[in-house]
Amino acid sequence: MTQDSPKSSDGREITAAEVAAYLKQNPDFLRQHPEALDNQLPPERELGDGVVDFQSALIDRLREDVAGHTVRQRELLDTSRANLTIQTRVHECVLAILDARSFEKVIETIATDFTVLLDLDVAALCIEAQDGGWSGGAAAQGLRVVPNGTVGALLGATEDAILRSHITGDPRAFGEAAGLVRSEALVRLEISTATPPAMLAFGSRDPEKFHPGQAVELMAFLATALASVVRGWLTLPD
Repeated sequence: MTQDSPKSSDGREITAAEVAAYLKQNPDFLRQHPEALDNQLPPERELGDGVVDFQSALIDRLREDVAGHTVRQRELLDTSRANLTIQTRVHECVLAILDARSFEKVIETIATDFTVLLDLDVAALCIEAQDGGWSGGAAAQGLRVVPNGTVGALLGATEDAILRSHITGDPRAFGEAAGLVRSEALVRLEISTATPPAMLAFGSRDPEKFHPGQAVELMAFLATALASVVRGWLTLPD
């Protein structure tokens, strides 16, 4: 036996005959442990001069395909786990605002619970200042009363949500914390026909936390829930 021969638990070298005998006695071993074949080489066949055996090439290609599928499967599982985690955290955010016992507590929840649960650096409810259009009180941590036209300037006329990466935060959305923000999610809030335009602003110092093409359904769900809670506390029409 060579120096690379496998050894048993007692240090004795395992012979090829013993391996063959074990496989013969356990015919379902390879079915239960298919990974044992990953690095095995098929026997070469002598087919005569001028005849090329494509068996090895085909097997190698199949192995590469299997390896590629395995990587994609792991990526899919990782993505599914990440999506489930995000979904759970968004649900916790909704439960937190539903549990708030005042409008002020709702705003506090945005500034504190949202940032912790969603792993953010800053979160704010931004509402435009318009005469007679906002009766929710003075701005506080988590609530920003922004100049008229700000929501339209940042979100545009038709977009309900915008995600940006590798940016510098806009002070109109994040105030003094804008310097920390390197990626952002801005989500339009339809609070009431009696209130001016509003939006949720999420900011992170991670430049890849939010990026274009990222799914926004959960953020839209959170925004809808928050709008409903605000309407309830301020006794606003739909």
